[in-house]
Amino acid sequence: MKKIDANTLPDDVEALKAMLLEQQAEKARLQQESERWKRDFYQLFEKWQLELKKRFAASAEGLPGQGDLFNEVEDILNPDEEEVAVEQHVAYTRKLPRRARLDASLPRKEVIHDISDDDKTCECCGTDMHRMGEDVSEKLDFIPAKMQVTRHIRPKYSCRTCEQQGTETRIKQAPVPASMLPKSITTPSLLAQIITAKFQYGLPLYRQEAMFKQFGADISRQTMSRWLVAVSQKLEPLYQRMHDLLVQQPVLWADETTIKVIQSEKRKSYMWVYGCGTDKPPPGNTSSPPNIVLYDYQDGRGGSHPKDFLQGYRGPLQVDGYQGYEQTDAILAGCWAHARRKFVDAKTVQGKKKTGKADVAIAFIQKLYRVERLMADKSADERLHARQSESAAVMSDLKEWLDTQLNCVFR
Repeated sequence: MKKIDANTLPDDVEALKAMLLEQQAEKARLQQESERWKRDFYQLFEKWQLELKKRFAASAEGLPGQGDLFNEVEDILNPDEEEVAVEQHVAYTRKLPRRARLDASLPRKEVIHDISDDDKTCECCGTDMHRMGEDVSEKLDFIPAKMQVTRHIRPKYSCRTCEQQGTETRIKQAPVPASMLPKSITTPSLLAQIITAKFQYGLPLYRQEAMFKQFGADISRQTMSRWLVAVSQKLEPLYQRMHDLLVQQPVLWADETTIKVIQSEKRKSYMWVYGCGTDKPPPGNTSSPPNIVLYDYQDGRGGSHPKDFLQGYRGPLQVDGYQGYEQTDAILAGCWAHARRKFVDAKTVQGKKKTGKADVAIAFIQKLYRVERLMADKSADERLHARQSESAAVMSDLKEWLDTQLNCVFR
């Protein structure tokens, strides 16, 4: 902005008006530029804070009272207590111990701790004492897994007459039992243990190798690796059958994540996962959709991969908003967990002990979560009714609040 000198100001009124308008326009331009720089600075500052959080801070998105799922033992167990405490409100608040529950279906072994026969005589009058009752306490034992070798013995039979007089001796013997991997020592139970431990519980093969050595079996990780490759080829027809059933379901979900592959020319490879059904189907409910989760390894993130995998499927597909899924013929549906994550990021950059608009949005989403949590064990019709009566009202309030915020921004 030019500096105004009173000695050089023109005496003409029109010229003064022109100078004033020019100064006002320049001031408005500088204010807009200042606002833009300020906005860019705060955006960069927020991105910097988010990157710091992703790199160094815990990645949990929980709110106070929501419960921490993966906390360490020392975070949830008091140093001097054995049980997790729950609060009971009477006239005051006190903590009562909550012991682990033992399922009634667990096998039980009774150990009787009785006094000697000499102690069963009354010390006062010498009369034999009678059993008036008993105290019972239960302790939980853990019996480690064990390995055993199953010897398949196939007797051979031949004819002695033919051996002595005939020109040919026929030998009869039971056929070799069917095996998933012939000429190997593995059995279906051992393969199931290795597969479950690695892919369900994340136990690497080298740790399983050490575990099996403790049980007396020397099974190298290379051997287990060959077994897994061979089994995957054997199970290919089952995978294809599950894929055919998957694309026939009314609703699906999908996601993709990066995976490290040593022998690959691509810097990033992806594991695409597709699924349907609930985590825990109601017991005895044969009408519920099957629980199918299929993985599809690809060396890229192109939209052609879900398009090829979901060929023929035209129902709702719940995804995280990635544009690659738009190449499919499915009806894309959003995911509240991913939408909520953006508000959690916004809450992070608000600063500690501060509340703002992000907290309001998260509170709305928590109400939706609450409806789903309360209806988790209900039937599909009951969940639909709850969503139409309760969730729809929350969604309406959320949309009204979001529209108000947008109007304030663009006003």
